[in-house]
Amino acid sequence: MIFVALKTLRHRKAAFAGAFVALFCAAALVCACGMLLETGLRGSVAPERYAGAPMIVSGDQYAHQTVRASETKTKTKAKQLSERAWVPASLADRLRRIPGVSRVIAEVTFPAYVAGRRFQGHGWESAALTPYTLRTGRAPGAAGEVVVEAASGLSVGARVPVRTAAGSRNYLVTGVTAQDLPSQDTLFFATAEARRLAGRPGQVAAIAVFPQVDVSEVVKGALAYTGDASGVVKGALAYTGDERGAVEFLDAEQSRVRLISLGGALGGTSLLVAILVVVGTFALSIQQRQREIALLRAVAATPRQVRGMLGGEALLVGVVAGTLGSAAGVGLGFWLRSRFVALGAMPDNLRLVVSPFPLLAALGAAVMAAWAAAYLSARRAVRIRPVEALGEAELPTARIPLGRMVAGLLCAAGGVALTLVLSALSSEAASGPVTLLTALVWTVAVALLGPVLAQVATALLGVPLRAARTSGYLAAAGMRATSKRLSSVVTPLSLMVAMTCTILFVQTTMGYAAQEQATAGTRAEHVLGPHVPSGTAAAVRRLPGVEAVTEVLRTSVRVGLDKYGAQAVTADGLGRTMDLGVVSGSLDGLDDGSVAVSRTAAERLGVSAGAKISLTLGDGTPAELRVVAIYSRGLGFGELTLSHALVAGHVDDPLGTVLVAAPSVTRADLERAVPGVGVLDRAQAAEAGGANGEVNYVAMGLIIAFTAIAVVNTIAMSTSSRSRELALLRLVGTTRRQVLRMLRLETLAAVVVAVTIGTVIALVTLSAFSMGMTGSVVPHIPPLTYLAVIAAAAGLALLATALPGRLVLGRRPVELIGARD
Repeated sequence: MIFVALKTLRHRKAAFAGAFVALFCAAALVCACGMLLETGLRGSVAPERYAGAPMIVSGDQYAHQTVRASETKTKTKAKQLSERAWVPASLADRLRRIPGVSRVIAEVTFPAYVAGRRFQGHGWESAALTPYTLRTGRAPGAAGEVVVEAASGLSVGARVPVRTAAGSRNYLVTGVTAQDLPSQDTLFFATAEARRLAGRPGQVAAIAVFPQVDVSEVVKGALAYTGDASGVVKGALAYTGDERGAVEFLDAEQSRVRLISLGGALGGTSLLVAILVVVGTFALSIQQRQREIALLRAVAATPRQVRGMLGGEALLVGVVAGTLGSAAGVGLGFWLRSRFVALGAMPDNLRLVVSPFPLLAALGAAVMAAWAAAYLSARRAVRIRPVEALGEAELPTARIPLGRMVAGLLCAAGGVALTLVLSALSSEAASGPVTLLTALVWTVAVALLGPVLAQVATALLGVPLRAARTSGYLAAAGMRATSKRLSSVVTPLSLMVAMTCTILFVQTTMGYAAQEQATAGTRAEHVLGPHVPSGTAAAVRRLPGVEAVTEVLRTSVRVGLDKYGAQAVTADGLGRTMDLGVVSGSLDGLDDGSVAVSRTAAERLGVSAGAKISLTLGDGTPAELRVVAIYSRGLGFGELTLSHALVAGHVDDPLGTVLVAAPSVTRADLERAVPGVGVLDRAQAAEAGGANGEVNYVAMGLIIAFTAIAVVNTIAMSTSSRSRELALLRLVGTTRRQVLRMLRLETLAAVVVAVTIGTVIALVTLSAFSMGMTGSVVPHIPPLTYLAVIAAAAGLALLATALPGRLVLGRRPVELIGARD
């Protein structure tokens, strides 16, 4: 039957074009997602500023937890810290005493802002790590001097206003480097000044070791020392090769973790959507070939032979589409990377890993999806007896097989179960994958039960359609006679609507809830920020009319290995500037030894007011804190609230925002009092703090685009296959205009059904998501955005109907009525 499959493909190119397009897009998506996943697993970042140092000693950037795998075995797990882990400066002296080490350089790193642009500040001693050399001028020697990079456009003698955690000051440019780094902007200060600005006495960010011989083992032994009271930390590690890049660019490691989860989730979702779409495409193709298959059965072809022919066709189409789609997926992977870099989701110097594995995986996925789709779609066609096959080909039935009905009901039950699970999930990391899976399972249930739903829809829509004269009567009759065709069109359309609404409105629901909580909980009249030094807050407190000032920092901490978003605040006057919605306990006792916890976090942790929590701050510092309050507005203010004094020394950027309660002080008064610092009112601050979902939009937008292609593909195939039917209508006296109007009415009926089903699926999924994440069963759905989704679905469907319909009707009816199937 392979020979027959080859002959069939050659003579039915148009019939297999739809399956080819669907498999091509599926392979491209799977390949691109595989590249992202592999980059997360194996990608590396070459060092830039550390390129000239053979070995870097720095803090362990992971939080570790030992768990018992069984009664006799334990396993240690690790999660990355959100801030840089520093090490004691005294460690440099210990490393200098190691035989074979020629030089040791300790360095600090801290954020420095010039006209709103972020630079990395360092002491001039660390210039040797690259190494940097001076093009003009000299090294900084005094506290008020700085060296800038060549790309800054500044020259020796210029004055530069620099804002750091220690305050704002004008620095004299004494030198300009000959080198520029592509991924970071750098300022070099005098060594003592850099240590002061870093604000971590007795600590350094990293230590560069220049050995004359291989001293790796000796260095590791020195780092493992924990004996004396001077305090060499356990967490200091030695890094060489590309490991130095991971220490230099902490966000690269965080991006790798994000790529693993994003690539896995996106790839898995793409594959599930691809299988669903390809099954529908093959089902429609086999439905159009019902008479051919019936004839083969009538001339003694066995079910196995017919199945072999259909499987051979699917494998051939899958191999060609998978090969070309995998090649296109490489380009798609590079485009995705460029978009993520532009959005700040991954650093530019995290190289995309290109290997044969994603291409082979995509090819295998396309071939398996094609084979599975052909097998599932052809089961009934090859099982019925030859005489029944011929009769059913002429009079297609809408009866649904028992196995398909049972599978559909099981998927519906699975959708109910996933919906209940989703409504109980209160963390975005857990609910994200389940949300998409819930929508997909509901859509699969709709696809399996499609003929039944199509019959119901036909009965309901037939009445208004028959009232629309000739075209409406023909549309109603056609839908009633071929409800399977309506079902094949409704499935990809409802999938498109459900997936688009779910992806879009998950973001709007979270953003709206966070903004509502932030707006309701912010009592301060003004917000200063971003990047406000503590000295500015102290100056504002002295202004007449200012009632309270609260400094706010954002960070994340880990309880065990679970990550929680946190804010750090100054407790004095907190009730005047911020209302967290306390439900138990009190914020009056918030200090360096205590913490307030949001209600959802408290439920996850199983704690109440008065309990103790052991957590790890952003830089790995452990802390045991007492819970003083439980509050309800965790989305707007963070899951945990800590003392500002406790956190400020353990974050990379201690410049935060400042809330000012001052009813009698105007915005202009504050701008004059703190020049160069942004001043926002309450509404502007809440809007600026909204959720940012651009990365998810880009990633999941590919699935929406793929589904949209499937919609156009399926409807175009359905319309093109009706050439004989449309020709017969023309021959019996129906005008070309009436036939086109009939096609449009059928398509609009399919759009109405699909939009209704897709909207119901999205609403059920979003309501469960909103219940778990925000406590409200009502998701936030912007009306104009929803109408745009519906308009896009309708526009695509009408376009996919009109173009092939006009092409078919452009030929003479006599030619079409005599054409071969």
